[in-house]
Amino acid sequence: MPRLLVIQPSEHDPVGRLGDWLTDAGAELDIVMPGRDGLPPLDGYQGVVCLGGEMGALDDAEHPWLAEVRLLLSKAVATKVPTMAVCLGAQLLAVATGGQVRRGAQGPEVGVLLVAKRDTAARDPLFAELPLTPDVLQFHHDEIVLLPPGAELLASSPRYPNQAFRVGSVAYGVQFHIETTPEIVLKWASLAPEEAALARPGQLEPDFLVEAHVTLAEAWQPFARRFVQLSAGELEPALGSVRTLPLV
Repeated sequence: MPRLLVIQPSEHDPVGRLGDWLTDAGAELDIVMPGRDGLPPLDGYQGVVCLGGEMGALDDAEHPWLAEVRLLLSKAVATKVPTMAVCLGAQLLAVATGGQVRRGAQGPEVGVLLVAKRDTAARDPLFAELPLTPDVLQFHHDEIVLLPPGAELLASSPRYPNQAFRVGSVAYGVQFHIETTPEIVLKWASLAPEEAALARPGQLEPDFLVEAHVTLAEAWQPFARRFVQLSAGELEPALGSVRTLPLV
């Protein structure tokens, strides 16, 4: 049973059903909120999950603990601890290993949309079995404009190309959300009405979100199971870059 450290930067983005998928696959979760609890050492964990939040990846002035999260993520990459970083988590992972994040040049991306797998995903242990164009839930206004050195791009979209990537052999960042429930998304819409208004008509209605989350689970629950297998040493990692990654 792999023990996973789940970093929750915001009270508004809990681990949701991703937590259920991980535990159903055999993982034990330790959930910490870094702004309240601090961060434990990586020793004793077989994997890391870093969730999203409303803050930016470099908003250290308002959230000084972000630097600690970036440091932990860089250590996870350097020591080859399997890592899954979601939305803000992906942006933190990118910055922590030499990438760049900025305000999205095309404006906020909100709603249930498609991403397209890149050719490199065909030989990746987590992404290979996903559909060619899986549905994802988007709710972000920042973008990863430059991937870290040596990172492999695994999925893209026309509006924001860096949708999913891998750093090294076992650290993954996804710009979109896979952890949500309809209730979580509706809460975000109430907290950020200007961003929510940019979704396609009807996409943030409760009935639509219930149906959409059924489709989302078909792709992303097996993905979560494969991450647990990777953390348990039951799945061979990808052949990552052998170059030394910067610890930022």
